[in-house]
Amino acid sequence: MIVDTLANADKYTSIHPLFAKAFKYIKSQNLAELEIGKTDIAEGLKAIVSDKAGMPAADSIAKFECHNKNIDIQLCIRGNETIGWKPRSTCASQRGEYNPEKDVVFYNDAPDMYFNLTDNQFAIFFPEDVHAPMIAVNDQPIKKLVMKVQI
Repeated sequence: MIVDTLANADKYTSIHPLFAKAFKYIKSQNLAELEIGKTDIAEGLKAIVSDKAGMPAADSIAKFECHNKNIDIQLCIRGNETIGWKPRSTCASQRGEYNPEKDVVFYNDAPDMYFNLTDNQFAIFFPEDVHAPMIAVNDQPIKKLVMKVQI
């Protein structure tokens, strides 16, 4: 997992061949004006924009997830988002089977730690990072952009 600000995004472009395109796309957008929805950016690169109320920690942890075929770059555009995290290698209780169509597997485990993202801060979640995003106090709104980067 990586947590940083958009000002430092260029440090991460060599991690994966599509990261340069992902961050170029992000930086070329008027983030405040991005419309909600999904957009295919390139082969293996998708943008998903949401703007909705955050949820209580228990609701997010109920969907404690990770992916096998994608890396998530999750950017907070507006709001104050709390995210739970735990290494997949220490998770002990998988819930259900891996869903290859949605590229998701859920866990019953609890996060080891929590951190906050606010405007122009991002987290990168690799397949070994189980995460519980969109946690907010009092259902505060969070606008975010998730870049799905196919491995």
